Amino acid sequence: MNRAASVLWGRRAVRQAFFYTTTSSPEAAAASEAWDGRFRLHKPRGQHLLTNPRVLDAIARRAAISPGDAVLEVGPGTGNLTARLLASPASRVAAVEIDPRMVEAVTARAAALGLADKLTVIAGDAVEVEFPEFDVCVANIPYGISSPLIAKLLFGTYRFRTATLLLQKEFARRLVASPGDGEYNRLAANVRLVADVKLLMDVSKRDFVPMPRVDSSLVEIRPRAEAPGVDLGEWLAFTRTCFGQKNKTLGAIFKQKRMAWELFGRSRRAEEHGGGGARISLNALDDDTDEDGYGKDDDGGNRAAGCSEEEVAAFKERIARALESSELASKRPSKLSNDELLRLLRLFSERGVRFR
Repeated sequence: MNRAASVLWGRRAVRQAFFYTTTSSPEAAAASEAWDGRFRLHKPRGQHLLTNPRVLDAIARRAAISPGDAVLEVGPGTGNLTARLLASPASRVAAVEIDPRMVEAVTARAAALGLADKLTVIAGDAVEVEFPEFDVCVANIPYGISSPLIAKLLFGTYRFRTATLLLQKEFARRLVASPGDGEYNRLAANVRLVADVKLLMDVSKRDFVPMPRVDSSLVEIRPRAEAPGVDLGEWLAFTRTCFGQKNKTLGAIFKQKRMAWELFGRSRRAEEHGGGGARISLNALDDDTDEDGYGKDDDGGNRAAGCSEEEVAAFKERIARALESSELASKRPSKLSNDELLRLLRLFSERGVRFR
């Protein structure tokens, strides 16, 4: 679609939206954001446009935008939600969009609203581009970038008040899970360390075009004002180790020979290089099981070079003493609170056990 056609389409869409939002007809309102198919949407890329006006209104309202706020929107698509953010008390809206066709459509829509000066569109991959300063983030996130985007928001250098995110329902349930829940996982533990998370509402798959296979959920993430008081990189590596085999007890996880060799090598390297300072990966929130291959009870491949069996045996004894002191050896990671996990991590640290 060329630029002229995009502008015409955008103006038409905005005129329709204005008409429907000023009428009292529920039938008209239900059609106000209908997709007219001017260009093909790519489901494999997660391009599902939210078209239900009531849901769009609810998201904008739940975002709790205050006068003067700078808003970051990730994945504006053709601007259904963007139009509402522009109409909010926000001072400016920055929208990050990877699809050039969508960039043209949302830009045209803002122009037709007479609010182009309030919108900045950043063309690029939201996981890779640098975000401008913002107070509030609002996003309808493709499932494939949910984890890295949340990691970027929470473990990067950004300081913001709240993020209101529309996520795949299953992912959202894992995100808000509590210790002891069947869905509790590394993702939830890591996010809870630095933020408070709550489920706001569910959104039917029928409210999207094209219709995805699953429903979605809206969640709110509020970063905590105080830092957690722990090396984040060390914590993330520790939870990766624990939740890689979350259905085993901590005692069973840490008594494995391969585990002892691996942690001995990491601890020695950390001691030699001073530890810390490593960049936090955007894969920090991935919660796949058995990520590192721990649990394959062999002693090949990952042995620390130049160390002896005696050194590793002494190191393994330090691990055992930390577990004994914590009284958590018989517990599974999925049953533990972050306070309990932090206590164990500190006991490991006191004994020179490092996880990255």
